[in-house]
Amino acid sequence: MRRIGQILLSGGLDSTTLAALARKETDELLALTLNYGQRHAIELQAAQKVAAALDLSHREIDVRFYRGLAAHSALTDSARFALPSGRTPDEIATGIPVTYVPLRNTFFLTLAAARLESRVLQAIESEGAAASDIDPVLYIAANALDYSGYPDCRPEFYAAAAETLRLGSKIGTQYGCPIRIATPLIDKTKADIVRLGTSLGAPLHLSWSCYTPGPTPCGQCDSCLLRAKGFAEAGIADPAISG
Repeated sequence: MRRIGQILLSGGLDSTTLAALARKETDELLALTLNYGQRHAIELQAAQKVAAALDLSHREIDVRFYRGLAAHSALTDSARFALPSGRTPDEIATGIPVTYVPLRNTFFLTLAAARLESRVLQAIESEGAAASDIDPVLYIAANALDYSGYPDCRPEFYAAAAETLRLGSKIGTQYGCPIRIATPLIDKTKADIVRLGTSLGAPLHLSWSCYTPGPTPCGQCDSCLLRAKGFAEAGIADPAISG
């Protein structure tokens, strides 16, 4: 079975770990990074570095128009919304935070699936591969355990999204090789993810998790706090900070 993968690569801790895992699990791995006008655009540089370190076929797509459509978020409208800062783990785990970007993962999945389906169609229709021998997998580093209340990080969302992609794609309806959505980090703690990334030799030193524009992590936003908690609980020094 030939596994063709597509990963949504943000350049953060989770997606960097997942990229290293997916690289080992696939015969061919594509990486996609989306510039949607996020305030922490520094993560785009991190994604480029991670993709290069893992020798991935990487594309960065400019979809900054989405910022205007999904404007009700601290990640897309810094003028109106302040980032949460210094929250406790219980506070982070309560409710949907202002850093939620409306339907972002739904949009991202569609774009990533389009690129993956195009590659699979090329393999079948231009390269002569048998559809029955191809396993298309879309990897996303969603996490429903150490997360900040995002509704699009839950297993039921991805189950429904996979069925939608099957029904709406040529490879799902005509060729019978629907895209699988792989979320291997979805039930892991941040400490589990740190341990996994370290064991895989993922380039965690290149990753960026902070919601601020940089040049150094703020250490106080939800993402920074969750990352610090994960490394502390894993008993591993954060290589992006410690060098």
